[in-house]
Amino acid sequence: MGNDHRKTFSNLVKLFDMATVLLCFGLATITVSHIFSTRLSLVEFLALRIKIQNLIIFSSILLLWHQVFRIFDMYESRRLSRQRDEVVDIVKATSLGTLLMYGIALAFHVTMINYMFGGVFWTSLTFITVAGRLGVRLVLRQIRIKGKNLRNVVVVGSNDAAIQFARKVELSPWLGYRILAFVDEEWPGLRKLNQEGYSLTCDFAGLRSFLRSNVVDEVVVTLPLRSLHSYATEIAELCEEQGILLRVVSNIFDLKRARSKAEDFEGDSHITHSTGTIVAGWQAIIKWVVDFTASLILVVFFSPLFLITAVLIKLTSPGPVFFMQERLGLNKRRFKIYKFRTMTADAESRMKEIEHLNEVSGPVFKIRNDPRITTIGKFLRSTSIDELPQLFNVLKGDMSLVGPRPMAVRDYEGFNEDWQRRRFSIRPGITCLWQVRGRNSIPFEQWMELDLQYIDRWSLWLDFQILVKTIPAVLKGSGAS
Repeated sequence: MGNDHRKTFSNLVKLFDMATVLLCFGLATITVSHIFSTRLSLVEFLALRIKIQNLIIFSSILLLWHQVFRIFDMYESRRLSRQRDEVVDIVKATSLGTLLMYGIALAFHVTMINYMFGGVFWTSLTFITVAGRLGVRLVLRQIRIKGKNLRNVVVVGSNDAAIQFARKVELSPWLGYRILAFVDEEWPGLRKLNQEGYSLTCDFAGLRSFLRSNVVDEVVVTLPLRSLHSYATEIAELCEEQGILLRVVSNIFDLKRARSKAEDFEGDSHITHSTGTIVAGWQAIIKWVVDFTASLILVVFFSPLFLITAVLIKLTSPGPVFFMQERLGLNKRRFKIYKFRTMTADAESRMKEIEHLNEVSGPVFKIRNDPRITTIGKFLRSTSIDELPQLFNVLKGDMSLVGPRPMAVRDYEGFNEDWQRRRFSIRPGITCLWQVRGRNSIPFEQWMELDLQYIDRWSLWLDFQILVKTIPAVLKGSGAS
């Protein structure tokens, strides 16, 4: 599909999306009015007088939906993306857009947009959008299988990566790619390319001439960039000069877990490699909003309990109400963690006296019946009430509701494996997988593995599951000390 056709197609998709939003808005309005017995017919709905304020709000909502769809790249080419990924992105976009629309409704007192409205609107919009996109995929798939709407590709390289790419193209005709040529210099590994049924069309010197005289949509570079960087640079400049899309199929550093992403940095193009999924994007924003909002609500809700606990601590043992200790947070940033004091005031100075009683493996120090724990402190620990002041850490941004537990500086200094330090790549939390899987009864190595498992599998749904499972774990006091 040429650039002009692609632009026209993209504009048609945008119009379809806006029409769908309007349709679902009307459908939700009529459904809600019918359920609440206002009996507003479609004709009456269309005949309603439109106020300037409502028109501005409605136009803002349409603009909002357009921006949300753009954020999730719904108007970019999806030729190479998986069908499942596109469906997931649509669900994310409609979910975020509906939440934002509901926020606008609350801010401007639009009573028509309520929970029922949102449910009908989200369901219908998601269904129609998914059906529309899958329908387009099906049509384009059939067109490409029949040999139309193809993109001509030149593969620069003749190594295993080049052969693997060619095989994927052959096995996926619905992608609409056609390999025109292989370009490389003579080298011993060329024999494998020939054995696979492919052959070189020209060397690097002949590439410029080939591009001049053939229809080429993309150049795919599979060269090992570390050893052939100068050739790759020349090819990139050549493609830039002739306006040909350049695709690089190469894992320069051979990383196993890190995800790669192209980013703009003050006008320069950078490729970033990051592990885990809590880096940026709308889910990270929602996680922060939930952290701040929920923590603020919980602080207000538990304020009577805070006061009672403070009084009990003061009455039963000398010393401050709160215990503050330096912990390591995001990327090992140091911060003061807040907890209700559960030990004697001199607990830190008595550490060396009882180090031999440590009951857990690794650098962490835990004793089930620690002699330094006060009478009220034992109850606070078994009920996890001592952890509640960490809600203030969440409000400050040092912690999250869910994440790896913040590590004490003393414990961190005992780390002897670098893979364990990846747990610091995200913000620490009040609860985590370790907390709901047994807490202090879990060995240190398994604790670290659970932290990394959380980082690699993170999603808002996983956070919700952990928060829900934390409640029975706290009530049972499982593994608490």
